[in-house]
Amino acid sequence: MKAISSKSLLKALTEAGAGSRRRAADAIIHGLVRVNGSVVSDLRYAVDTEKDRITVDGRVVDIKSQKHVYLMLNKPADVLSTVSDERGRRTVIDILPEKYRNIGLHPVGRLDKDSTGLLLLTNDGDFTYRLTHPKFEKEKEYLLQIIAILKPHEISALQKGVELEDGMTHGAEVRSIKSQMPFNYSITLHEGRKRQVRRMFASLGHRVIALSRVREGSIMLGDLGEGCVRELSAAEVGRLSG
Repeated sequence: MKAISSKSLLKALTEAGAGSRRRAADAIIHGLVRVNGSVVSDLRYAVDTEKDRITVDGRVVDIKSQKHVYLMLNKPADVLSTVSDERGRRTVIDILPEKYRNIGLHPVGRLDKDSTGLLLLTNDGDFTYRLTHPKFEKEKEYLLQIIAILKPHEISALQKGVELEDGMTHGAEVRSIKSQMPFNYSITLHEGRKRQVRRMFASLGHRVIALSRVREGSIMLGDLGEGCVRELSAAEVGRLSG
């Protein structure tokens, strides 16, 4: 009989910070997860977080209960939104203060290498799922710079949705700005496709020169310095999770 510390394998991995819920599920389904030496491909398999030994692709995962951490990072350019890079390029984990580097944090979504701004990191897989799954439609606001003034029909197209190679986008909120140089436009999305802002503007013939995320849900980047981090408050975590 399992101990009271029993959890499903998927829940144990996501809570241990072994990646997002989706990534953990993929690892289980594809036979990369072993429990006490045996491959387990059942997401609901019950594990004892105090006694069982779990590995993912040969790497031991500490599934004992741990404190969840929620960070906001102002990501600089030329830093990858990933945990590690086989080519040795700098990642967001590399630029965190030392005390945060070995507690299983992973980025919540991504910002491409050339983009800056608000990036959340956590070791809470369920939190990541709620912020990245399309059904929750968390708003994200970006400031951007283009060398042009958008024509009315272009603004209208962005507001209605534009056709990309992976389908029509949802409608976006677009406004011009003048007080936050070098940026001249703000765009708010309700979805999060790869390099979406850059591809939306490219579809209209405009190259995005600079791009920074300044808001996710109700959480603002504010005056957090580039490359700096801060922990989210319990109230902020609650608002994002709701």
